[in-house]
Amino acid sequence: MTTTSTVRAAALLGCALVLAACAQEGADAGSPSSSSAPLPSGLVLQVAYTGGFTSPEELATRLPLVSVYGDGRVLTQGPQIEIWPSPALPNVQVQRVDEATVRDLVGRAVEAGVAEDGDLGEPPVADAPTTRFTLTTDEGTTVREVYALAETPDDTLTAEQAEARARLRDLQDELTGLTAGPAEPYVPQTVAAVVAPHRGGDPELPQPDVAWPGPALPGTPIGPGISCVSATGQQAADVLATAASANALTPWTTPDGARWSVTFRPVLPHESGCADLGG
Repeated sequence: MTTTSTVRAAALLGCALVLAACAQEGADAGSPSSSSAPLPSGLVLQVAYTGGFTSPEELATRLPLVSVYGDGRVLTQGPQIEIWPSPALPNVQVQRVDEATVRDLVGRAVEAGVAEDGDLGEPPVADAPTTRFTLTTDEGTTVREVYALAETPDDTLTAEQAEARARLRDLQDELTGLTAGPAEPYVPQTVAAVVAPHRGGDPELPQPDVAWPGPALPGTPIGPGISCVSATGQQAADVLATAASANALTPWTTPDGARWSVTFRPVLPHESGCADLGG
């Protein structure tokens, strides 16, 4: 699926080429300056999974694979320690790149076909996720979605569909493999908590109850059997500090004696809270 036309794709490609030219030394005196086509201040480029066969909690709290911002921040999922129960908090890392690199990534996304609307095929694969590419330039925001991008058998596609998918796969690999220097943990200003009634846990792995330090649970319903609350400011700091020593099986308790299971989702810089979750 797409929200753009071929004409729009051509315009975006032209814009990306102009931006790249502006970043080069020795540009013609008559060329537009970088200030004439400023980068968006927020999200510029993102790759994320949506849908697929998984739990409602996973669908609500799944993080994008990579998010690139106009100020040079690149947020990705870092490695997670392989233990069970797993840590309560996901490992989100932030790197920083310069403006020229952001502009180059925008150009690569356009060249890879994010702004195109050609047929990508309907592969006969069940319950696979859809890969969503989001691109924002001064021309606007475009979204392209590809079902079963990683799982598609080549013999189910036309040559044109296979080539278009290959370009998008290459872009995804490039973005998720981007190494731009030291990474550091991302500390969100807001953290969302997806909440469900605690079902007793694993009797072979009993976990101590932990008092919930955030806003009142269970919050606003967002899906089958789950609700969501967002903590900001000091509440977010308290939740993050407490969750740092908790795990996926921790029972969270409230003053009324209720016990809850909580799955945490750091809210990204362009998001506001529970309303932005899902997919």
